[in-house]
Formats: sequence, C-alpha cells, structure tokens
Amino acid sequence: MSTLPVADVLDQLNSALSDNDEVVLEAPPGAGKTTLVPLELLQHPLFAGQKILLLEPRRLAARMAAGRMAQQLGETVGMTVGYRVRMDSKVGPDTRLEVVTEGILTRMLQDDPSLDGYGLVIFDEFHERSLDADFGLALTLQGRELFREDQPLKLLLMSATLDKRVIEQLLPEAPLISSLGRMHPVDIRYLGAPGRNQRLEQQVARAVLQALEDESGSLLVFLPGQKEIRNVMQSLSGQLPGDVTLAPLYGDLTMLAQQQAIAPSPEGQRKIVLATNIAETSLTIEGIRVVIDAGLSREARLDPASGMTRLHTCRVSRAASIQRAGRAGRMEPGCCYRLWSESQQAQLAPHATPEIMTTDLSTLALQMARWGVEDPAELRWLNPPPQAALAQGRDLLLRLGALKTTETGLQLTSAGELMARLPLHPRLAHLLLVGWQAGWGRLACDIAALLSERDPLNGDADFDRRLSWLKGDIVCAASQKGVLQRIRQLSQQFYRLCTQHLQALSQSHHASISAAHYAGILIAQAYPDRIAARRKEGTDYQLSGGRAVRLADADPLAKHRWLAVANCGGMQGQSADRVFLAAPLSAALFDTALAGLVQQQEVVEWDRQQGRMCCELQRRIGVLVVSREELQEIPLPEKNQILIDLIRKQGLQLLPWNESITHWRQRVNFLHSVQPDDGPWPDLSDQALLAGLEQWLGPWLDPVSHINHFSRLDLASILQGMLAWPLPNELEKLAPSRLALPSGHTAAIDYSDNPPVLAVKLQEMFGSTETPVLGYGVAVKIHLLSPARRPLAVTQDLASFWANSYRDVQKDMKGRYPKHQWPDNPQEALPSDGIKRKIRK
Repeated sequence: MSTLPVADVLDQLNSALSDNDEVVLEAPPGAGKTTLVPLELLQHPLFAGQKILLLEPRRLAARMAAGRMAQQLGETVGMTVGYRVRMDSKVGPDTRLEVVTEGILTRMLQDDPSLDGYGLVIFDEFHERSLDADFGLALTLQGRELFREDQPLKLLLMSATLDKRVIEQLLPEAPLISSLGRMHPVDIRYLGAPGRNQRLEQQVARAVLQALEDESGSLLVFLPGQKEIRNVMQSLSGQLPGDVTLAPLYGDLTMLAQQQAIAPSPEGQRKIVLATNIAETSLTIEGIRVVIDAGLSREARLDPASGMTRLHTCRVSRAASIQRAGRAGRMEPGCCYRLWSESQQAQLAPHATPEIMTTDLSTLALQMARWGVEDPAELRWLNPPPQAALAQGRDLLLRLGALKTTETGLQLTSAGELMARLPLHPRLAHLLLVGWQAGWGRLACDIAALLSERDPLNGDADFDRRLSWLKGDIVCAASQKGVLQRIRQLSQQFYRLCTQHLQALSQSHHASISAAHYAGILIAQAYPDRIAARRKEGTDYQLSGGRAVRLADADPLAKHRWLAVANCGGMQGQSADRVFLAAPLSAALFDTALAGLVQQQEVVEWDRQQGRMCCELQRRIGVLVVSREELQEIPLPEKNQILIDLIRKQGLQLLPWNESITHWRQRVNFLHSVQPDDGPWPDLSDQALLAGLEQWLGPWLDPVSHINHFSRLDLASILQGMLAWPLPNELEKLAPSRLALPSGHTAAIDYSDNPPVLAVKLQEMFGSTETPVLGYGVAVKIHLLSPARRPLAVTQDLASFWANSYRDVQKDMKGRYPKHQWPDNPQEALPSDGIKRKIRK
C-alpha cells in the first residue's frame, strides 16, 4: 500500500489537517487516495477515539472501497471498515471508518447536526458535484459552526479534477495538496464523430473490433446509458473471438453482476466492459488497458416548462474525458480511443455543470425544511440553488402536503417530517405514507419499488400489468429474473422502513373502494400534477399540470377517460410527451379517495364559441375540470375585468365605432399632439385607450355579458365624458369639424393626418391669401382640387402658392376646363364653387 503515489504526500496531508479545518487533496486516478488516505488518517492522533466518514458518489463504489480497505487490514467488512448505502449497511460496534453514499450524510446530519463521534468527513470524487454532496457540505459547514466549536469537525475534499476556483471561493483558507499520481502513459487516439448516417453503436462496435486487433488487454467502453449498452452488445454479437467476453456495468444491475464486471478476467481471457459513467471514478477494473470513450453521458435535468425531469444525452466535460482516459493507465501503459476529434476536445466544457443547477430540487427543498432553513442564503454553498427550481420543488411539496404556508413562511407538516425521514423522492415517500394510512401498505411498497427501478416490461403503459408481473401472475423472462428479485427485495426493504417510521400512523380503510382502483389512487397521490384527462376519443390526454401527453397507438388504457400517469417523457420542444406508465382512474374517486386533490372555485370566463360570459362553480384538479355547475349571478368586478382583457386581446374594434365618433376622436388626438407640455387634452390613441380601459370604459361594462351587448354602449357619450369642462366647447373652436370657405360654403377637415387636411376646389379659395390655422397655431394642409376634384397642389402657404406654383396649374388646367375661372390674379378674383361667378359682397 505504501508504494501508492499518494503515500508521498501523507505527511503533508497529516500536517495540513493538524493546522486547518479544511484541506483539499488533488490526486490523479490510480494514486490511491480512496483506499490509502482514509486508512492512514485513522492513525492520526487527531482522530483517536473518533470515526471517519468517507463519502462516495455511488453505492457500487462505496461497497468496493469498503471491501478493499477491509481486505488491506486483513478483516471483513463491518469490522474496522464498514459501509452504509441506501437500504444496505455493514457497520459493527468497532467500525471506525464508514464508507457512505452522499445521501446518507444528509440523513446523518439531520439526526445529529454535530456529527458527534466523528472527527473527519472525506468527500471523495468531489468533482462530480452531485446535489447530495453539495448539500451535505453546506449542512456540514453550518452544523460544525453551530455545534463543534470546541472540537471542530475536519473536512477533506478529494478529487482528480477539481474546479479550484469554485472551491477557493467557499473555502479560501483550505490548503491544496497535490499528488503526482501513478499514471502510466496513455496514448490518445481521436477517431472523429459518427457520420450522419452512422449510428453510435456501429461506430463503437467498429472501434472495439479495431482495438481488439491492435491492442492487448481488456477494454472499458464508456456509453451514455443502458439502451446504448444493449445496442452495442447486439452489434458485437457473433463478431468476437472465443477468448473475449462482454460484461455490462451500470447502476441497475444486481450487485453480483456488477462485481462480475469488475472482477479480473480468467487467465488467457479478455474482457470488454460496457459501462455508463459509473466506471469513471473510484473503481479499478483489473486488466483494463484500453478505453473507448463515446464522449457522452446521460443527465437528469429539470424542464422548467413542464416541471418534469428529463434525461438528456450530453457531451462529457473535459475533466470527465481525462478521468475516463485515466482508466487505461492505472496498471500499465494503455491507450484511449475517443469518438470525437481533437478540435472538439478543446471545445468541451472544463467541468461538468453541478447537479444542483439542473435537477429537480423537491428533495432538497424537503430536507432544507427539515433542517429549518427557508432562505438558501443561510447556508454556505458552492453554487446556491436556482430560485425558480427551488420554488417548483416547494410547490410540489405543498401539493403533497409536506409543507404548509404560515404567517412566518413555509413550515414542515407532520406528514412532511415523516416523508423527510424516508430515503425516497418526496413523491414516493408520500405514496408510502398514503398507502400505509389506507391499509394498502404492501401494495404501496410494491408500487414504490417498481417506480424506483427502470420499467421491467415493454409494450403498453398499463401499470397493473407490472404489478401482476411482480406478483408472479405473468411469466417472467429468464433475462428479467434478476430484476424481479431486486424489485421484490426493494419492496421488502420499503415495508421494513414503513414499519419503522409509519407504524404509529392511524389507518383509515376505504371499504367502499374496489381493489382494482388502489394502484391508480396511490399513483395519483404521488403525482397529483400528472392526473390525466382524455381530450377526445383517441390517445391524446392533458395532465393536471397542463402538459399534453399521448398514449401509444392501440394502448388498451385509451378506453379510460381518466389516468394517473406515473412515468412520461419526451424530447425537449415536443408538443406532447409519451405516456410510459399509468393506471386507470374512475371519476367517482374524485368524490371519495381523491377528494383531497380536488379544489372548488368560482370561474368567470369568456366562452369564445358562444361569444358570451360564463360563470361556473368548477371542481378542478390543476387545469382539469372534474365537474361544473353554471351559476346565474356573475360577479361584476371579475366579469368586467375579463371583458377588459378580451378587448385588450382582440382590439378596440369590438366597440361600436362609427364615422362620427372616429372623427371626434381624431380631433381630440390632434389637439393632444400639438398642445403645450402641460396641456389639458387627453391621449385617445389606441395604445392609451387600451392601457386605460379600467378607468374610462370599466364603469360602463356592467350590462355587457354577450358579444352583441357591446353595440348597446353609448360610445360617443363615454368618450366625451373624458373631456373635462370647458374642453367640449374649446374643441369646436380649436379643432372644428368643418371650416368656412371664401366661397361661402364649408368643408370638412380630415384630422386623420397631422397637420389636418382641407380638401377643396381651387376656385373656392380665390381671393384668400391667408392659410387657415387650427389648434395652437398649426397651418392646415390644403389639398387644392380640380373641377373634377382631382389633386392639383398641396400647400400650407396659400400666398406662396398663388405667387409661384399657380402659374403652372393655370397653364395646364385652362385648356382642360375652359368654362371655369383661371384668372391671372387669383388673390383678387372672386371665389366660386362652379362655372357661374359669385359676386364679392
């Protein structure tokens, strides 16, 4: 053990921990930090009589690390070294080094914030930045600050590829110790990305066959998920030499299958391990000297639009690619085939996005409430949780009854306290709680176990079929027997948890409810935002949360109007998600077992099809209407606001405009546009009227409840009421509707333009040298017309027109209209509206 590279910095590490409460250790893969450092620190005088916690990101890594360290001590797991993971532990009375998964730390801190009896917490592979690790670190820091003043709890962060900048911001005093490691040379070979028409598994299979021919030793192939692993296994089927075996490695495999993948190959045999990112860190797979990296990983990310978590296939970070390549050089010189180009390598993100920034935060929100913290700023974070995602998580907890709103803020309920103690997602914890109270504990545990694992069956979405398979009523394929055993074991573990934490709950049996509805009820309680109603005949449904979903064609569940959807998903940007798992619901359940999910509210809304206002008493689950009852009396404030919103959406054309009202409004708008800054004339533009609908139109909308009722409004009087006295009289003086002409007639003024337009026959303006003025000194734009009322000239300076442009008009028009006047001196000529001359009076 002492030959491991990290041994060279152990003295420096011991000294740093003696002088500091936090230390950061950076050591490359294979340096021995996971197995040597914790055992050596057990001997440190600082931790005499105290325990050490070693955090690992995955259950497999925790078990394997504990096993190897126990082996180094010549002991079995559970003696000096033990482990604790979800639903499994091997810890004895003499255990001083506990290897735990990161979620276990959170629960330990909730039970004892001081971590009494522990002297050191080691965060291994911290670069992965899981949500549990980030939250565990934040709670550890606060718990130490509040309860460990006399004997501070020591912290050690270890990784091969740390984001030093972020850690320095949180722990500025922590010294950084670097180990050179024992990395054998790794030859990096870039094969380029798959072609447009080439599937990923085809390129991976080609790379595997090439590596088998060119290199010795076993292969480790990194793929994004189980589907790709199965596809590559199928592509390689029948192409491998007899001395080569295939071994999948991913989190959902049984412990025995995982151990078989990690175990050394028999003498004379080679192995190809097809793994997800579970093999990136903490595991040494004997005999591996070739890595083939597809460069992809699958990450759970919260979709803010739907509130659902979706799996996204993403490019790995540069740090992860280094970690993966390092697997080839742990035992001897090796090589790494990368299925991308060298230029693409330089473009990879330096580090992975922390999980806290992308995932569902309902579990975090629940544990924060149990800790007694509502404002995230009360804790020290590497990256604080995004407010929007945290709010969505809290909204779900409110719907599940885990939180309640009080005068002082959000408070954990008694049900929420029980849910927080169960090591499950809040949805499944609530499902167990409801099932136990209803007397359906065994069924609830079966459902929770099925939903905790990947769907074991293909085909339709009927959840009852999965329950029948779990009970043995449906024959289990040989390839699925391990999965069946694991789900049954998980169900038993959940039942023991319920017996431990929920035994004191009073039970209320629903004797009148058929057992056929139990599964749907429990799934609906866990996923109240995924109760679905069929939109029409067919397979299209809408979730109570608002999202559109669709069953597969010919799915037998399509005969049911209501469903409780346990699992659905799709690609980002799609209009509808696919339903993968669901159970039928009866509408009668909304009056009994699911009545607590139904909200009753008065809904006043505009019926677009009928063009009228409707008022209903609706019973709803989210956006879905369970039942409705029409009410005769419509609350006026809500009705009028809906009408105002309707006008804003569809426009002012809904109101009874006519030519007279429009002309009057144009005159007022003209004066508004030319008045002094503090002038009295209101703005009657479309934008202003729409913005002020509540003030000028709202008081008159009480009689309106149908689209035809808008025509009854006295729009002229309503608008005129916007002019304060004496503006109505001033309007005719400053912006008259008609103007007197020299001919003795009057002509309408067009106020649709600014300046306003006076269209008049040229002969009617003879003898006039002054241009009419409106408003606050605005000259009218005169359109001088021919006897046929065609435009001859446009002017705002009549005297200038007579003196200049008139001569050209006279020459052109005199021949065309010889019977009309075209005098040489129009300023002194008598005005006329026709051929016959008028006598100037």
